[in-house]
Amino acid sequence: MVPFLPRIERAIEAALAPLDAADAPPLLRKALRHAVFPGGARFRPRLCLAVAMACGDPDPDLADRAAVAVELLHCASLVHDDLPCFDDSPLRRGRPSVHAAFGEPLGVLAGDALIVQAFGVLASPAGGVGDRLPALIGIIARAAGAPHGIAAGQAWESEPHPNLSAYHKAKTAALFVAAVEAGACAAGHAHQPWRLLGECLGEAYQIGDDLRDAVSSEAVLGKPVGRDQALMRPSAVATHGVAGAIRHLRALIERASASIPDLPAAPTLRALIEAEASRFVPKELLQAA
Repeated sequence: MVPFLPRIERAIEAALAPLDAADAPPLLRKALRHAVFPGGARFRPRLCLAVAMACGDPDPDLADRAAVAVELLHCASLVHDDLPCFDDSPLRRGRPSVHAAFGEPLGVLAGDALIVQAFGVLASPAGGVGDRLPALIGIIARAAGAPHGIAAGQAWESEPHPNLSAYHKAKTAALFVAAVEAGACAAGHAHQPWRLLGECLGEAYQIGDDLRDAVSSEAVLGKPVGRDQALMRPSAVATHGVAGAIRHLRALIERASASIPDLPAAPTLRALIEAEASRFVPKELLQAA
């Protein structure tokens, strides 16, 4: 899925251009770019485009906008997750987090603005979308809010007895579901058959993140580690142990691969996803094994 990166970066630049108005608050403009560039792996938008491509990619512009919407939501979730009221993380991707660089108020506002712009990207005037736009907006809205989206995922951290599976599905898997469903929808295919793929990949990714938090280092991840234990957050490692978490992660990847709908391009998509998902297990654990 790496060849999609130049396409994604161009689409994100185009999506942020309207926010760079000369008369916009200068610090907010800087905070927004700090939140989005340079990006991480861009796994979610790459996944969106990979599914769109497997479905024929008849409308690349709409697929690009769907991928960008998913990525902007992801970036917004990181900005908010780093805030003092949540993880209080001073670092993200090896540099100061948005609130650390620009202050807590701009951290809140930058995250909010990115969420709004995710929907603005989808709603930008362009022909050829037919009846797909309402479905796409619904897909993105479900991923962003409650009862099972990112907002709900963050809310599980405030519960005295969080449900680990529900927490993972909302905080992380919701955007993976949005990525695969939006990719299929943008290509004119039914999006419901792709849901299981997103759920399994998202939960596997979150387990990988729990493992990295437990066994990796700040130098490797570019952000503080050991936060789950320090903040008493729900974690696959705390619930299942390291070995049990790895077993569950690998089972989820196998289930995700098997769930891909029967299309001519399914074998290619399956190989791409399995190659990407193999990186979910931290290098430290693979080396130890």
